[in-house]
Amino acid sequence: MSSWQQFKQHYLPFEEEGFALDLSRVSFPDGFLEQFETKFQAAYADMDALEKGAIANPDEKRRVGHYWLRTPGLAPEAGITAEIRQTLEAIELFSEKIHNGTIKGRDGTFQNLLCIGIGGSALGPQLVAQALSQPGRDKLAVHFLDNTDPDGYDYTFAQLVGQLGRTLAIVTSKSGSTPEPRNGMLETEARYTAAGLDFGAHAVAVTGAGSQLDKQAVGKKFLARFPMWDWVGGRTSELAAVGLLPAALQGLPIRELLAGAAAMDKLTRTKNTRQNPAALLAAAWYFLTDGRGSKDMVILPYKDRLLLFARYLQQLIMESLGKSEDLAGRTVNQGISVYGNKGSTDQHAYVQQLRDGVPNFFATFIEVLRDREEGSPGEALEVEPGVTSGDYLEAFLLGTREALSEQNRPSITLTISKVSARSLGLLIALFERAVGFYASFVGINAYHQPGVEAGKKAAASFLQLQGRIIELLKSKPGQAFTAEEISQKLGLEPQTEFIFKLAEHLAANPARCVTRQSARFFHLTTYTYH
Repeated sequence: MSSWQQFKQHYLPFEEEGFALDLSRVSFPDGFLEQFETKFQAAYADMDALEKGAIANPDEKRRVGHYWLRTPGLAPEAGITAEIRQTLEAIELFSEKIHNGTIKGRDGTFQNLLCIGIGGSALGPQLVAQALSQPGRDKLAVHFLDNTDPDGYDYTFAQLVGQLGRTLAIVTSKSGSTPEPRNGMLETEARYTAAGLDFGAHAVAVTGAGSQLDKQAVGKKFLARFPMWDWVGGRTSELAAVGLLPAALQGLPIRELLAGAAAMDKLTRTKNTRQNPAALLAAAWYFLTDGRGSKDMVILPYKDRLLLFARYLQQLIMESLGKSEDLAGRTVNQGISVYGNKGSTDQHAYVQQLRDGVPNFFATFIEVLRDREEGSPGEALEVEPGVTSGDYLEAFLLGTREALSEQNRPSITLTISKVSARSLGLLIALFERAVGFYASFVGINAYHQPGVEAGKKAAASFLQLQGRIIELLKSKPGQAFTAEEISQKLGLEPQTEFIFKLAEHLAANPARCVTRQSARFFHLTTYTYH
């Protein structure tokens, strides 16, 4: 079959939405999609049940309703429908009051927004903030604290020196006890207090009803509280208050973001597989990875505004699909690894390996047809006779795609007409639905994350161990101990490696009052409390 015939068979355009899916470089064998139809129909049934409110997360006995966020009438209960709509209206009203100065900071109208969160509570808002930002037109300048890195805190606050009295902080945490947002809030509150500011008068909470953060927000008289529902997971929360509140405060058109997602949901509800972009995308993943994650997914958006899209998809896909057991309890070790950055920058980075190295991946190109906003000062600029910068970007995409095909390296291409709130909503919804379909194909629970919880529990145990180390050293001030001696004193010889690592960290931070005396052999290095 010629490449053009292959393209015609596997190119699926949606003119009204300014979107297209191209699977012509996947090389499905003859009859693959027809033979896969039983799995497609089972996945459609699973999705129907999920949207109707079935228990989709058997571990936590809860529903998964992020699709209701953009079509509230789908919610299985009138109360949920009303709450979604009321929350959206409350977000818009609060944002309007911030913008017109009805609600102010101590030093005047708010000019900055500081978003404190982790995982999906940060990645989604970061993606949208960068993709849709209009410098000079944004209502608020947006900053993020999305880790528990002290140097990261200092870096961010250095950009807000003298501006905290005009900076609105959003603290996002479903429980309020997740360490990263809790630590970020405490660090932020300390900065406001040091500046003589009432933190609560400059803060908003997005959290679960009755959570630890919810109670703190009430006690400290936060400006407002918005809900995080237990039927919306963090990685699918961008179109809930988690993502819509910061976007609205930035001045972005959140109704268009929702409309784009709703439009894609509608497209991907069809049970006509040849017209369902999410089902076809998930089937391509299954075929290209043998249904086992045998190849990595490389995301290559050819647009600077979509720089963070690969990071966003890393969490959505890897946290959803990376599971040790299937729904029947069998060990399957499923998942698809995701990485990427942007084109054409990465043609000068890892495309060399993609073309000539280990064939352990498939590429996903994101093509954006509109080069820049209409009326831009550089719109008609030609860098060569008859050639613009945007022409080069498109040529690089097509060239890289062709270079990979020449080496039998498969790729998928998603095309949008331009980067806008609507098109970004389309992409978010497309991948959310594809993840759900793929999970159905391989029989796993896409909506829990036991591995993340295991990491949190391990971290807590190390903090307890650190406390015991400090307690021992403080009880013997001025006395030097090696890591081995500390482990013997504590009766924790199997933990010596971790004791060494924790002692090294303590000694590197003067405020912890632990002095390190280096030795020729590292295991003889001693630690002293002073």
